[in-house]
Amino acid sequence: MMKIADSDWYKHWSLDIKEQSWVEDTENQVDFIIKTLCLTGKERILDLTCGFGRHSLTFARRGFTVTGVDITKEFIDDAINSAKASSLEIDFIHSDIRDLKFNDEFDVVLNLADGAIGYLENDEENLKIFDVIAKALKPGGKHFMDICNAEHAEYFFPKRHWEIGLNQVSLPEFDWDKHTRRMLFGQWEIPFGQVIKKTAPLVATSTRLYSRDELEMILRKRHMDMIQTFSNYCGKEETYKELQLMVYSRKQKP
Repeated sequence: MMKIADSDWYKHWSLDIKEQSWVEDTENQVDFIIKTLCLTGKERILDLTCGFGRHSLTFARRGFTVTGVDITKEFIDDAINSAKASSLEIDFIHSDIRDLKFNDEFDVVLNLADGAIGYLENDEENLKIFDVIAKALKPGGKHFMDICNAEHAEYFFPKRHWEIGLNQVSLPEFDWDKHTRRMLFGQWEIPFGQVIKKTAPLVATSTRLYSRDELEMILRKRHMDMIQTFSNYCGKEETYKELQLMVYSRKQKP
């Protein structure tokens, strides 16, 4: 049985995530986004919930103008230091997404590794993220998000999973609240080369998940068109059988 984390769990992160296996695929993810969105390198990119800057830094190395935003100061400080060490000019901002006031300024907006979509306390607050996305984009601007698929949760949760990275084995556990459409997620990490010790009870975060159809309706209300959907960064077609849901959409022109 998992213990549910406090509703403001999304405000509390640490740089331990650098050891997670899913950060190891960053270069491939950027390659896929550039190819799928037909980017030229001249676009101005807004990376929402940029974390410690792994995508922002990679895009900047490839010539893009990037602004990264995250609520965790430790992440932003680390990202700024990484940019300085690589002589990259990136505007990193410590802020809650909901406090951003961009208006028709970016060619591309990214919400990667969930991008905080569904993390907030209720549906009303979660929809504010989509408002920020739509307002920040220029007409014709492109959005790409990488989230978990509600349809997969409906069919396959609860379930356990495992992932092997370069530094550790991760053992995620998933459950589903069908009434609130929220995923409960907890994870054990087992670092290589260390003795496994008994851990405290697993603490689960709560995330509102969306289906493809829900997202299409949400985007349409904000004058955005869904262009393509995928289930992985190799371009596999979106399906309820896969946990990942990636959506490429575009803001309508007047």
